[in-house]
Amino acid sequence: QVQLVESGGGLVQVGGSLRLSCAASGRTFSSYVMYWFRQAPGKEREFVAAIAWSGGSTSYASSVKGRFTISRDNAKNTVYLQMNSLKAEDTAVYYCAARFGAGSRSPSDMNYWGKGTLVTVSS
Repeated sequence: QVQLVESGGGLVQVGGSLRLSCAASGRTFSSYVMYWFRQAPGKEREFVAAIAWSGGSTSYASSVKGRFTISRDNAKNTVYLQMNSLKAEDTAVYYCAARFGAGSRSPSDMNYWGKGTLVTVSS
């Protein structure tokens, strides 16, 4: 059974930093692209960042580019999202997701999801 488990969320002030982790288990993810999405209250789930397990190519939403960094540790089957210079509008539940193959940023195309971790940025 595939499991994606997020951790690292919490309360942080504007301008602060957090690092989210996503531990993946249950299968070999070498052919998967790993994603971070987020969903703010009353809004649709949106793409944040993605990374391929092999090769390490990354992509980011324009709203987070330059502030967030996605990375992975293949030995630990873990993906990270380092979030710096946080803004109030970054407040959301952050979800880890996995998709077999690249080429999509749509939540409906993901194969697996974690349950999410809440990030609250206070001013």
